[in-house]
Amino acid sequence: MKKKWLALLMTAVVAVVFAGCGGEGGSGASNAPADKKEGTQLLGKKEASIHLKVGVTTAPDGHYVKGLQAMQQKLEELSGGTMTLDIYPNSALGGESDMMDAVSNGTQDMVLSSTGPIPAFSKNTANWSTLDLPYLFENREQAYKVFDSPIGDGLLAEFDGTGIKAVGFWENGFREVTNNKKEIKTPADLQGMKIRTMENHSHMATYAALGSTPTAMAWGEIFSALQQGTVDGQENPLAIILTAKVYEVQKYISMIDLFYSPCVLMINEGKYNGFTDEQKKWFDEAAQYAKGEQRRISQEIDAGARAEMESKGIIITDVNKAEWKETVKSVYNDASLNIDQDLLARIQAATK
Repeated sequence: MKKKWLALLMTAVVAVVFAGCGGEGGSGASNAPADKKEGTQLLGKKEASIHLKVGVTTAPDGHYVKGLQAMQQKLEELSGGTMTLDIYPNSALGGESDMMDAVSNGTQDMVLSSTGPIPAFSKNTANWSTLDLPYLFENREQAYKVFDSPIGDGLLAEFDGTGIKAVGFWENGFREVTNNKKEIKTPADLQGMKIRTMENHSHMATYAALGSTPTAMAWGEIFSALQQGTVDGQENPLAIILTAKVYEVQKYISMIDLFYSPCVLMINEGKYNGFTDEQKKWFDEAAQYAKGEQRRISQEIDAGARAEMESKGIIITDVNKAEWKETVKSVYNDASLNIDQDLLARIQAATK
């Protein structure tokens, strides 16, 4: 009898241990709660005299982190090993809004963030709402042309004096919608579905126009919400759906390309201004180099993501985007979004 009870006790212990190892999304450390993310940081050379602490919400093998690693390596090379980045993936330093707040007040050096929380920090909310309109860009080349032009420079300059220096536009990617209920081919298929979006008014207004119920939610909460059915689906670029293993809890992906989503590299303004002219030159050159590398990496991950996920049984559906564009065009006239019509006209002219 004692042996029987001992065996039962050991079985229970093992079950508890394995349950604790699954993290929020059942896929290991990449989805673990922030207070349990140990050993995920990618630190620069110990010998460097300047260590810049940079946080992201994405996985260590994703396009955000790989781009930052390219910058880390280039910065160490240019500075002779005196400057480096310490990279903290997987929301180890908090959500994007939390990290932007920390960077603005100087308790964190840097962040690479999506545009979701940016309107709350920028001097001109209307500009960023305009940037997040649906189907603003047909392809990456159009987006790069705008973000690497005086239009993009003007947007970055809006942070001057806020405690944040916006360094450049990197890439998140074209956002697709996923769910675990059914194949989505037309906007009508989204009717009544609860879709997790970023905390972004333009994105939420667009999903409302599509007939769904948009639910703003921080990235760190999404896996448990999907597993528990709090939301039916979510939207993100393929690179994130793949590397964050969203496909483990979402069987269907629809290639709607609804938004082109950049991300913005930011550093505390005081930290940057405290660099010597030479250090600023090294930092700027490393950031510019890494922007190109990060975009290239994003394209590479996207190129292979579809085949890899389809090989795992995920159903990926192409849609008639003309039908989706027609359904969401009313968002461009949504007065509540306070769209900057002048900026919109400049972007549309630049992409023709």
